[in-house]
Order: sequence, then structure tokens, then C-alpha cells
Amino acid sequence: MKLLRLVPERPNLNILSKRKIAVMFSCVLVLASLAMAIVPGLNFGIDFRGGTVLEIRTEGPADIAGLRSQMAGLGLGDVSLQRFGSDTDVLIRFEKQPGEDQTIVIKKVQDTLGSGVEYRRTEFVGPTVGDELKEAGFLAVIFSLLGIFAYIWFRFEWQFSVGAIVALTHDVLATVGLFALTGLEFNLATVAAVLTVAGYSINDTVVVYDRVRENLRRYKTMSMPDLLNLSINETLSRTVMTSVTTLLALFALATFGGEVIRGFCIALIWGIVIGTYSSIFIAVPALLWTNVKPVGVSDAPSNDGEDGSDETGNSLPATT
Repeated sequence: MKLLRLVPERPNLNILSKRKIAVMFSCVLVLASLAMAIVPGLNFGIDFRGGTVLEIRTEGPADIAGLRSQMAGLGLGDVSLQRFGSDTDVLIRFEKQPGEDQTIVIKKVQDTLGSGVEYRRTEFVGPTVGDELKEAGFLAVIFSLLGIFAYIWFRFEWQFSVGAIVALTHDVLATVGLFALTGLEFNLATVAAVLTVAGYSINDTVVVYDRVRENLRRYKTMSMPDLLNLSINETLSRTVMTSVTTLLALFALATFGGEVIRGFCIALIWGIVIGTYSSIFIAVPALLWTNVKPVGVSDAPSNDGEDGSDETGNSLPATT
């Protein structure tokens, strides 16, 4: 029985030769993400801006268009309506109305929707709480990156931790840039998605780094570009298959899971794609810039594997 393979079991790709192109692409992506996060900025949800969330249940399938038309006449500004679970459940979100008691606004909404609606949940987030949640979300991302940096330093060496944190910062900023570009709502669920992307990306990076460390001990005279290429090729099949199978599940959730989790799924889909890319094209080439060395090898000149063999005299696979 043949196994499904998206890439050969032992590919022979010269990834490191494309590192300059990858760095240029990543620099443009990160700078564009930062620029768009400032202008026009992120579309913060009620979690961060402050406002009210009503969860209602209608007697039959909810008429979203009709409900939206009813809400439009209340002058509540930006009002969001989306199905929540079944066809009869709807989430209504609107911003805090300046100068008005929020309980009066909620009563006005209830009077407009009438008695045929069951109100299952009412939540109010004030602007002060929203600002606190912004700060907490930002700190959560920063502390998670610092924790990952310390873990990689402890498990490997400082050169590996620098490469990992550069790749993770790249992934986080690129994901934020996606939300700035598309105008998708950026809320607490999005922060959770960003943290999930960081965890998934570092998992891919650690797998490749483990193989790099093994090869650093095995091939002490091989040139670093060849050794890094070998390590990437040896783990490429596993990396691609893991990413593809995860993406299949996420595409199904994004398509059939409803509006409530769609933004979360989109963030994860983009994050996994960009995280897989950064693990291969950013995290590993960064080891060249930090001048990592094979175990037991000093900075003294060597033949750098020019004879095409390891320290035992065995021939090594060539890279193209």
C-alpha cells in the first residue's frame, strides 16, 4: 500500500540559497503589517472598544436581514448581527452610546424587537475595561514570546532562541497585518488565535532545530549551509503533512462552523501557513547569521566539508 506523500520522503532542495529572497519578502510583509496596523488600524471588537452584546433566540429561523433593518432605525452606529449556533440564535453587538445610560439603550432594543424574542444573555463592556483588555492581550503575547525565548535558550543554545523569536515575531505581526488588511474584527478570540499560532509555529521550529542539533554532532566538518539544508530536507515531509492535515480541519471549521469562530479559524489558517514558511525560511537560516557552530568545533579554519564526507569518512547527500 502506497503512502500519500506531498513531498518526497528525502527531498534534496537547496532552501538556503533562497534565504535572501525570503528575508526581503518577510521584511516587506512585516513592514506592511505594521503600517496597516497603524493606518487604517485594526477593527477592534466590543471586547476592546466597549459596548453591548445581546444573545437572543427567535421562535423560528432568525431573519437576519429583517433584524438588521429594525436595528438600523435606532441610531446605534455600528451594529453587528450574526447567527450563533442554531438558526434561531443570534448575537447582536453594538457600541456604547456616548451620553446615554446603556440600560436605557438595551430597553429600547428590546422594545423594538418585540415580545417574540427570548433574551438569553446580556453583556456590557465599558471603555475602561476595553482598554484594560487591550493591555492584557498585548502583555499576553509579549510574555508568551519571552517564555518561548527562554525555553529555546534552555533547551538548545542562545543562537537557536534568537532564530526562534525572530520567526515568531514575524508570524505574530503578519497575522495582525492580515486583520488590518481585511478589516476582520480583532477581539479576545483573535488574541487566543495569535497565541495558538505562536505555539504551533514554535512546534515546527523545534522539530527542525532538533534535527539541526543532531546533525551538528554528526557532521562536524560539513559546511553550515549544507548541514542546514540537510536538516530541513529531512524534516520537510513531516512539516508539510502536519500543516496540511491541520489546515483541512480548519477549512472545514471556517466553512461550516458559523460566524462566531470564523475569524478565529481564518487567523489560524493564515498563521499556520506563515508559521510553516517562517520555520523553514527564517528560523533555520537565522542560525547562519548568529554563527552557530558544530559541537566541538571552534572558529578555526576547516575544510567545511568540501570533501563531501562527514568525520567518519562517509559520503553525504548533496544539495542542489
